Amino acid sequence: MSQKQSKTGEITRRKRNLVISAAIVAVFLAVAAVIVAINSGSDEDQPVAGADTQSLVVRDNSHRVGPVSDGKVTLVEFLDFECEACGAAFPFVEQLRETYSGRVTFVVRYFPIPSHFNAERAARAVEAAAGQGAFEAMYKKMYETQTEWAEQRVPKDDVFRGYASDLGLNMTQWDSAYNDPATLQRIKDDVADGRTLGVSGTPTFFLNGAKLQPRSAEDFIGAIDAALAK
Repeated sequence: MSQKQSKTGEITRRKRNLVISAAIVAVFLAVAAVIVAINSGSDEDQPVAGADTQSLVVRDNSHRVGPVSDGKVTLVEFLDFECEACGAAFPFVEQLRETYSGRVTFVVRYFPIPSHFNAERAARAVEAAAGQGAFEAMYKKMYETQTEWAEQRVPKDDVFRGYASDLGLNMTQWDSAYNDPATLQRIKDDVADGRTLGVSGTPTFFLNGAKLQPRSAEDFIGAIDAALAK
């Protein structure tokens, strides 16, 4: 078997594993229904009219998660760390990252929902960790522990500080960043971009500047494959 055939076979196998991961796909069906409901009334897979979508969807300072690709395909998620649907989508997105590592650039944008009491605090905690190169570690920590702190009407600052300590961060630096108005402004800038782009809930995904409304895991994968094939 040639090296090219072997590589193609490996990609096909990993994609098949992604699609047939029944538990994750079943959860994603529910998440997809939320995505469709969020974006109802908008044109599927279309950029927002009148907006320079690429510059709004991805800023120079937007957080890239994992290896950065050649820029041909970029998947952006506007998310809320307290959002149950975002938490449900998290394992699926992680599998997408594994399957398309090095071929798709994955970008995370903050979009804390005002009704989620600790969502903005969680975003501040992640952004404070990002200043020490621990964005991805804290991003994952938030979803892995979401059920422990979400949907509670009491501040979880101490919980998030504990996560930062668990990650071995410099706590003096983290505290300073967590309380820095510039950190909150960074999050508000993401929210402002999202609103301009028509984001009204989370998770909302953009593929190469076009808003996605996947109705299934296969739809999501198909959209990515089509973008890669162009």
